[in-house]
Amino acid sequence: MIAKHCFCDFWHGLLVKWQFNKLRIVTIMSDSAYNIASVLTEALPYIQKFQGKTIVIKYGGNAMVDEKLKSSFARDIVLMKSVGMNPIVVHGGGPQIGKTLEKIGKQSEFIGGMRVTDSETMDVVEMVLGGLVNKEIVNLIHQHGGHSIGLTGKDGSLISAKKLKHDIEPTSEIIDLGHVGEVDKIDTSVIDLLLKGDFIPVIAPIGVGKDGFSYNINADLVAGAIAEALDAEKLILLTNTQGLLNKHDELMTGLDAKMVGSLIKDGTIHGGMLPKIGCALSAVKNGVESTHIIDGRVSHAVLLEVFTDNGVGTLITADE
Repeated sequence: MIAKHCFCDFWHGLLVKWQFNKLRIVTIMSDSAYNIASVLTEALPYIQKFQGKTIVIKYGGNAMVDEKLKSSFARDIVLMKSVGMNPIVVHGGGPQIGKTLEKIGKQSEFIGGMRVTDSETMDVVEMVLGGLVNKEIVNLIHQHGGHSIGLTGKDGSLISAKKLKHDIEPTSEIIDLGHVGEVDKIDTSVIDLLLKGDFIPVIAPIGVGKDGFSYNINADLVAGAIAEALDAEKLILLTNTQGLLNKHDELMTGLDAKMVGSLIKDGTIHGGMLPKIGCALSAVKNGVESTHIIDGRVSHAVLLEVFTDNGVGTLITADE
């Protein structure tokens, strides 16, 4: 009788445990389903609002070197295209250029944060940006079900460049950086063709000058110029920071152009962030609805910024 009683207790305990675990699993599944529904519900107005709109994304920083972040970025771009948006990717590749130069025994030289680019270095830049990096991004997009075409600014005369005249303060001495350029003109014809063909353009920031030489151009500036030329809805800049921080290192989630100007004057915005801010301000002052400086170290940062109320960075708009 004792054995029978123990046996019954064992099965009763097992049944109770099974029922508890079943309830817990159902609860977890219910919570998960609720969370998914909440995300989709929050995203729906943004999907409807931005359907058919052009969004230019500058891809760089940690998001380009971390394997998980690379995969999440590609999925973000494919999803944007799948719900009717027109994403355009402009990418950098500084670390990859540096590694390749190191392999061939050529030392990199920087002045004012810009790479001095002689003819030999420019050959490497074209090979790395237009070949290695560009085609890796294209392949990642294809792996996640998208259709993209990679090109440089030389294709279809997309980016007309001019040699950058870099002056050093306070002497204003002009420094020759070699094949470092700036955007002179954007011809959107080839981009228009790709968008009509339902492709995602992936663009390396290399332009060609009237002198026939190739020029390496800052990817932020290229992305901004393309966004302006296309009257894009958004310009998104991926960075290795949360976004714009105030003097207490707190994220500023929303600013207009006037507020940004004040933050530059009082020194809150300084250093390496200034070129990005210059690009952001130029964009919103020239027809782009908003610029977003976001944390590329966050998985699916682009989707979180575009499809959620809070986002993951700083939103900049023209003066209200």
